[in-house]
Amino acid sequence: MANFIMQFPLKTEMYQEDMLNKRFEIGRKIYNSLVNVTQKRYKEMIKTKKYRTLLSSLTGNKKTDKDIWKQINDIRKQYGMSEYSFHENIKQMQKHFKDNIDSFTAQKIATTLWKSYDKLFYGNGKKVYYKKYGELNSLEGKSNKTGIRIINDMLVWNGLKIPIVIDYDNYYEYQTMQCNICYSRIVRKYVRNKYKFYVQIVFKSNPPAKIDTETGEIKHHIGEGDVGLDIGTRTIAISSQSDVKILELADRVQNIENQKQKLLRKMDRSRRSTNPDNYNDGGTIKKQGNKKVIWNKSNHYIKYQNELKELYRKQADVRKYQHECLANYIISLGNKIYVEKMNFAGLQKRAKNTEKNDKGKFKRKKRFGKSLANKAPSMLLTIIDRKLGYYGKKLIEINTFETKASQFNHFDGTYTKKSLSQRWNDFNGIKVQRDIYSAFLIMNIADDLKSFDIQKCNERFENFYRLHNLEVERLTGKKNLSSIAI
Repeated sequence: MANFIMQFPLKTEMYQEDMLNKRFEIGRKIYNSLVNVTQKRYKEMIKTKKYRTLLSSLTGNKKTDKDIWKQINDIRKQYGMSEYSFHENIKQMQKHFKDNIDSFTAQKIATTLWKSYDKLFYGNGKKVYYKKYGELNSLEGKSNKTGIRIINDMLVWNGLKIPIVIDYDNYYEYQTMQCNICYSRIVRKYVRNKYKFYVQIVFKSNPPAKIDTETGEIKHHIGEGDVGLDIGTRTIAISSQSDVKILELADRVQNIENQKQKLLRKMDRSRRSTNPDNYNDGGTIKKQGNKKVIWNKSNHYIKYQNELKELYRKQADVRKYQHECLANYIISLGNKIYVEKMNFAGLQKRAKNTEKNDKGKFKRKKRFGKSLANKAPSMLLTIIDRKLGYYGKKLIEINTFETKASQFNHFDGTYTKKSLSQRWNDFNGIKVQRDIYSAFLIMNIADDLKSFDIQKCNERFENFYRLHNLEVERLTGKKNLSSIAI
């Protein structure tokens, strides 16, 4: 059984907000103190010859590396680089603040830091950072029995009792509160020039069904059949037996991005006029060696900074809302959803080599970092996988390098490499949009997830081509992204 999260506003009074702000700051200082302690250990550990030799001897083969990983983990435990050790360390720090931070909440702070080290050890993390002032905006408990807990629609935590705003006339909220509570999290958000506080309750069950108030029917269903997704940095092509679509991801985010750019220019002008000594004559920032550069912030700059915070919040909320809606639509098309395995982190990186184009001009080293940050395609796939989990299904990733969906032609079984600018396929007079055709092929993947089922492709192509033409007709005459090419 899966967990789900529901967020409710807290009805706080001024003294309660002051108390919560104080506790967030204490939580940040405890976190930074633990970073300080663990970084010293980590630096001592990576100095040892044995540890460096073991890391360099890893081959990437799970079987041969098993014994090496055991030795590496033993060294890490010896230097106190484990989650359990972090919990023991934070106990000593928490006892000085026990009136504000309980032991379970302190342990969760330690777990948060351990996740950063876990990413550093096993993932693609590069460094563990301290949290700046105002950066820690959530604190969570471990259960609903002690520490941060919910009792009779009240948030109870170390002397604080704050009412939770729950609308029991809303069927979904009423059904949600009947579920078993796993643990709770207090979240602080900067909304319209002030902090607002919320509680995120993690329930131990699948979420209740949403009911349409007018018809009384369940809003979201899972469909039957195969669905293929061809997801890019800004668009997604969807192919199923009932519908074919190519859509811009989170299309309402771009308006906020334009406002953000104007605000950033205002901030830059304000900072330059307030700190003229920090800039060279050419406009670049002066290098001051190990000396910390001091930036003075004018009242206008602080005002713009707060406006920027608000825009980031709006952008994140709009993006998540649109992804949730799109995920519901995709799941309604079928219960077997296929997508190519994508390395979005790799697409964000700048190119290393300096190259020139055919005209002799230098190519830009920038890649898709901004598009990925604004559109968050990986987030959409995570949401789809989560929603499928409620029905006992999961998102099926196919082998990108084996299938080569963008190059394949199911009519003759050949592969043709195409440039990014080539957005249409021409199969002896049958013109099909490239991304939509890739989604169609992905929908008809074989059981091995490495090749396409040609029989399925041939049987379903006529219906697909009819739906494809309807989608092209829908988009014709509208202002579309250049990558859609309609």
